[in-house]
Amino acid sequence: MAESRDLLTREQRSRNMSKIRGKNTKPELLVRRLLHAKGYRYRLHGKAGTASLPGRPDLVFAGRRKVIFVNGCFWHFHDCKAGQHAPAANAEFWEAKRMRTRERDALQREQLEAAGWKVHTVWECQLKDRSRLEDRLIEFLESAVD
Repeated sequence: MAESRDLLTREQRSRNMSKIRGKNTKPELLVRRLLHAKGYRYRLHGKAGTASLPGRPDLVFAGRRKVIFVNGCFWHFHDCKAGQHAPAANAEFWEAKRMRTRERDALQREQLEAAGWKVHTVWECQLKDRSRLEDRLIEFLESAVD
């Protein structure tokens, strides 16, 4: 099998990758706007009072002890079509990187749940059906905490 080559130089690829944000992404902003319009208030990026939560969740509902992560399907290795797309260039690197992200996500979820937090993940692919997304978010936020 022939090795696939990247069409960009290392410097060009590095420049492109450095522009990808981890906070305030379009999917995250969409979820924030939707919930804010419904009257929900939250803290951003893992702040619960003065302490940071494991994984720095995108939205924190401290009074409800609930958090929401808004994950990109590719970056967090979701099982949808976009999440299963494997880059041809530098494939081993990307496979390992995405697997570490998936493992880190699972560990952080366990840590949050062990500390008494309820965790919900919104996947980028779920943003296509806004009414279903809204229903899921409200159901999560309004459900009783055990």
